[in-house]
Amino acid sequence: MTTFKLRGIYQNGEWISPAFISVDEKGIIVSISTKSDNKIDHDLNCFALPGFQNAHSHAFQYAMAGLTERHATTQAPDDFWSWRDAMYKLALTIEPEQMENIATMLYSEMLRQGYTHVAEFQYLHHDKNGKPYELLSEMSERLISAAKTVGIGITLIPIFYQKGGFGKVPNEGQRRFISANENDYLKLYEAVKKSCMNYEAANVAIGIHSMRGVEPEVIASIAKNAAQDVPFHIHISEQLKEVEDSLNYLGKRPVEWMLDNVDLTERFHLVHATHLNDIEISGIAKTGAHVVLCPSTEGNLGDGIFPLKAFQQAGGKWSIGTDSHVGINPLEELRILDYGQRLISHKRNIFYDKTQGDSGAYAIHQATLSGRKAMNNYNENYFEIGANFNAALFDATAPLLDNSGLDNLASTIIYSSDSTMHCGAIANGKLIQLNKGNKDYERIKTNFSATIKALGNRI
Repeated sequence: MTTFKLRGIYQNGEWISPAFISVDEKGIIVSISTKSDNKIDHDLNCFALPGFQNAHSHAFQYAMAGLTERHATTQAPDDFWSWRDAMYKLALTIEPEQMENIATMLYSEMLRQGYTHVAEFQYLHHDKNGKPYELLSEMSERLISAAKTVGIGITLIPIFYQKGGFGKVPNEGQRRFISANENDYLKLYEAVKKSCMNYEAANVAIGIHSMRGVEPEVIASIAKNAAQDVPFHIHISEQLKEVEDSLNYLGKRPVEWMLDNVDLTERFHLVHATHLNDIEISGIAKTGAHVVLCPSTEGNLGDGIFPLKAFQQAGGKWSIGTDSHVGINPLEELRILDYGQRLISHKRNIFYDKTQGDSGAYAIHQATLSGRKAMNNYNENYFEIGANFNAALFDATAPLLDNSGLDNLASTIIYSSDSTMHCGAIANGKLIQLNKGNKDYERIKTNFSATIKALGNRI
């Protein structure tokens, strides 16, 4: 048994301070108390929030973070679609070992920032010629191995990607992504499901790339007939062009079509859903489906601003993700999300409902519970006996945190913390304190640097 002493843990809206948490050899919590006679194995002057859930990740895109901000000095438009071309070029170059090295670096950085679980929206399936690897789940195996190396939990989402757009055949830049039909996708799903058995902190979910990426009747079939006991993730309505193309092809907007043709429930996670009308906003909320918001990426790509205030007023639930990883700090995601809403509404009270008037507490609640459901975890207690101990740690000696009363602490962490206040994480009962003096970190960084040098894309 291992016992942690912390300055405090945040437990469903209340602080337990001091807090003693003991875990068994598998990282399962066996006791939570304000006193303990056990030997203290880790005496941490830290405040602990529930581990953040990164509900949307494309790991390989970390290799291009920050590289698409140099533009020609002409007035030629640069938008999501031109960014996508650069992403395709990178996707065509990555070998399996390079994928693992990139993901291992990324996941170690996520843990350092307090993410303890990641939903990997994985569509880079095949070799450079678009042929399946001998091991169908080769690329997914590499991502699972990366997660296992650093200790982060992972929900692997093999993505069904069939088309090049509404009614269009795939283009050459997409050749590593494609499953020709539903049967091929289900074979891939089963292979990834089997691969997840190699790591006890891994599980699997179903994923559709987008309405434009799979024929609509096949989306409906997968939603109805594939596994019903796992989450279902899909990009949807991220770009105005996607909405326009959907109207032209289907006669309906993407979310409108989903509401009319798929029995949406709380196992569905609609990624971005940026461009919604009032009927779609209330429709998603009524079904219990979640949206996954990725504010740093959505801002970077110029997607637009999700109608969060109206969605929350309808009872909608949301989580956060880092998508392209131009930013990987969960506090940054939450602040961008909130401040964007304040700027367009000219109001400050955005993160709240009738039961919760503390913006920081509300953000933690939404991001934790909806994020967990994106990973097929329906536990509503932040820390609970019988559950894995997963926590984001913050330095209790930081001046603002050290001098804040417990009632003000959640919002002080969310709104006023910077990267110097991150102490790492506890992932599945294991203390993760990643820094430049850590031998594993140095090895991970060396492998990552060798991969980036070989790719040659950051020179």
